[in-house]
Amino acid sequence: MKMRGAKILLESLKQEGVEVIFGISGGSVIDIFDALYDEKEIKYYLTCHEQAAAHAADGYARATGKVGVCIATSGPGATNLVTGIATAHMDSIPIVAITGQVYSHLIGNDAFQEADVTGITRPITKHNYLVKNVNELAITIKEAFYIARTGRPGPVLIDIAKDAQQKEAEFNYPKEVNIRSYKPTYEGHPKQIAKAADLINNSKKPVIYAGGGIIHSGAHKELLELAEKTRIPVTTTLMGMGGFPQTHELSLDMLGMHGTAYANKAIINCDVLIAIGARFDDRITGRIDKFAPESKIIHIDIDPAAISKNVKVDIPIVGDCKCVLTELNKLVRKPDNDEWLKQIAEWKQKMPLTYDRNSPVIKPQYVVEQIYEVTKGEAIIATEVGQNQMWAAQFYKYTKPRTFLSSGGLGTMGYGFPAAIGAQVGCPDKLVFDIAGDGSIQMNIQELTTVVAYNLPVKVAILNNRFLGMVRQWQDLFYKGRRSGVDLSRNPDFVKVAEAFGATGILVEKPEDVRPAIIKAIETPGPVFINFIVDRDENIFPMVPAGAALDEMLGITQGMA
Repeated sequence: MKMRGAKILLESLKQEGVEVIFGISGGSVIDIFDALYDEKEIKYYLTCHEQAAAHAADGYARATGKVGVCIATSGPGATNLVTGIATAHMDSIPIVAITGQVYSHLIGNDAFQEADVTGITRPITKHNYLVKNVNELAITIKEAFYIARTGRPGPVLIDIAKDAQQKEAEFNYPKEVNIRSYKPTYEGHPKQIAKAADLINNSKKPVIYAGGGIIHSGAHKELLELAEKTRIPVTTTLMGMGGFPQTHELSLDMLGMHGTAYANKAIINCDVLIAIGARFDDRITGRIDKFAPESKIIHIDIDPAAISKNVKVDIPIVGDCKCVLTELNKLVRKPDNDEWLKQIAEWKQKMPLTYDRNSPVIKPQYVVEQIYEVTKGEAIIATEVGQNQMWAAQFYKYTKPRTFLSSGGLGTMGYGFPAAIGAQVGCPDKLVFDIAGDGSIQMNIQELTTVVAYNLPVKVAILNNRFLGMVRQWQDLFYKGRRSGVDLSRNPDFVKVAEAFGATGILVEKPEDVRPAIIKAIETPGPVFINFIVDRDENIFPMVPAGAALDEMLGITQGMA
């Protein structure tokens, strides 16, 4: 059957199981939108900005485990996707971004709304394509989805020339993909797994350090089995949150720059570190030469380029986390680590996360705790970036994978709200909260139009300290308190903003009103903004200064008992 390229695109997306697309129309994709007009199986969500479309596709992917899809026109539409694509790339999130391009004979002529989006996005995509021939469209889409979801996941961009959308071709969707240069390794080497098991079995002070790979591979059950079988404590990265239940007695919560003191002390003092699906980024390691200085390191990762990239490891295992842990669990036993567990229990007792619970003003930590208690830990939590993000990581207990959505590697302000939109679309029966800062929420606040138009019941908790809080904290600690470019006293009235868009707004100024406001927001149909006026000068502690070792934490007395 002959079809126009735009129709081939949609039929191909259906073959890949795509049910949802986020984006904005434009001249170079108008043929695709014309085909969408008659489409019944794919639902299209019109966002107000292309960056938000990319973040929504990202949030959809994180919450559901499916490939997220976004679309934009050529030129500025395509370049507006860049931040969202880079965010997905840094956190290994599978999205397919579709962009329109000018007619193929005009490419390179500086035509109206022309931009070399494949060149622009080459460093921030797993792969990208420029399609000028309609006959190549179906196989390109098949390859794009295969690359996005397999191996170490990531974003793929398909740039489609306008004539490739308009011309006709026979539609034959390929059943299989065979890319000679791309063959991900899933099964770990048996000898390396045996070496790892032997090292674990003979350890005295082992620690498991789990990253986002646990979530991507669906290895949370295997990780729990490993921890419970060996009685080894588990710390997770920001991207790994939810991969191991934080209510479990073996949980050390998050490690790193704003991790718990007991997790960081465990890393510094362990003799075997089992890194699973993590990449040893600088916010985790701190000073490299002081990271796990006495430890032998096992590193399990599907991406061979990630192993020994930042920290030299002793036993590398290339493979999918789920596959490798399945085999590793057959070989491990509980090591002689009772004294180590006692030491960790003592650290946890002496150095818990805490804050001033008798404050007459609202503490942001209290807001997060109350959201956790009211939702019983069952909500999907998206965050913006900054202090709000770290408080959401510290004071909400995540027990299930795909319930914490946050921009880790790129640290993208404005991520949380559109990501929450994507999560709500993908999980319509779930309660979705965006824990936001007053600076970050304004980056994509226009998406209030989107949640109102589609009646998406996303709840936004704004921790409003009238500052770009994290930058203000750094200026106070390391720049002699010279607060430059961080004062947001000119913020709008967020309640009136929400109401102007047709959403519900709630103002909260007293600690005793925090919990009732959260309950009211949940019970209120549709989207709700809750404007919590919190302590302006509250800092996020503990904190490992940039370039310091994990045991050189600031704020132990302020942030801990």
